[in-house]
Amino acid sequence: MATPDSQHDLALRFPGVPSQVAGARGLVTAVLGRDHPLHDDCALLTSELATNAILHSRSGDGGSFTVAVRVSGDLVRVWVEDGGSEAPPCVCRADPYATGGRGLPLLEALSHRWGFTRHDGATRVWFELLLVTVPAGWSARSRTGTG
Repeated sequence: MATPDSQHDLALRFPGVPSQVAGARGLVTAVLGRDHPLHDDCALLTSELATNAILHSRSGDGGSFTVAVRVSGDLVRVWVEDGGSEAPPCVCRADPYATGGRGLPLLEALSHRWGFTRHDGATRVWFELLLVTVPAGWSARSRTGTG
């Protein structure tokens, strides 16, 4: 597990096929460890971005995508770079009965910050998760109105 005073970086390229989404999640686990407090959110968001790379870019048409994970102190930053597409990523609201379209809204809801860049035909979507700790008892004081 990464500790607050450590820094870890790892990037891997994956074939643009659906079975490789599990590999992208595995990269998160390899860098963070399953016990890291941000592991689950990070794995979920990485999975969403890898899936988007396969479904919505040239990566899924015989190409590849790259996933990078960086841990520095209390910050985890992940980026997924794909083969690019005609349109930029869209945080569109999905119909409640749709089976897709929730990846970027999920990214927007769970990440501390996120964004994307487009360069030389590729799209890189990144997010940051920040480990925030609250003092012991803070939550209880706020519920009772004391403190």
